[in-house]
Amino acid sequence: MLLPLLVTLSALAVLLGLGTWQAKRLAWKNDILARIAAAEAGPATPLAGRPEPFAKVEATGRFDHAHEALLGLELRGTTLGARLLTPLLRDGAPPLLVDRGWVPLQRSAPVDRPEGTVSVAGWIRPGETAGFFSARDDVPGRHFQTLDPAAIGAALGVPGLAPFALVALGEARGLPEPDRALPRPTNNHLGYAVTWYGLAAALAGVFLVWARRRLKD
Repeated sequence: MLLPLLVTLSALAVLLGLGTWQAKRLAWKNDILARIAAAEAGPATPLAGRPEPFAKVEATGRFDHAHEALLGLELRGTTLGARLLTPLLRDGAPPLLVDRGWVPLQRSAPVDRPEGTVSVAGWIRPGETAGFFSARDDVPGRHFQTLDPAAIGAALGVPGLAPFALVALGEARGLPEPDRALPRPTNNHLGYAVTWYGLAAALAGVFLVWARRRLKD
């Protein structure tokens, strides 16, 4: 029985380790969700430095509509659209990419492009890096699939962009259509933890039944 016991103990250690890891991930995700809920309920704070992801902030500057671009693809109903990215030029601070909201690719209504000084409230979306399997950007068409501020800024001719973006929050009053709430990442870690711990319990039960019959024999 020594070899089966060693194999079972090794498998149990792995399963219990995976369950514990998911339990820790659950606590981490719950903390993120609590911070998002608190940020959403509170007022936007002035943008300064490099804020935490999902922080609710407000930035002031002038939109550079001449260098706007599109990000990703998003289907709403039967209409295919994308996110409208516009650099926000700020005095004494790096330019900032603002995700102003969703716009259809084929537009029957005009897009609002405010001039002069504006204040934009929204949440911080960290920059990303394109992976090997990432969709390719359409640089000539100014349509990007990865939110990489450095790459987008270089393609648009807007150097020195902040390494994150501000996703606008507000009510839709035409185009673009901004987000109405902060995003909530999925939280499936409790189910994963229960699954791994359940498998560990099942394995222990199967081994005990087998060992009991073996000892009787």
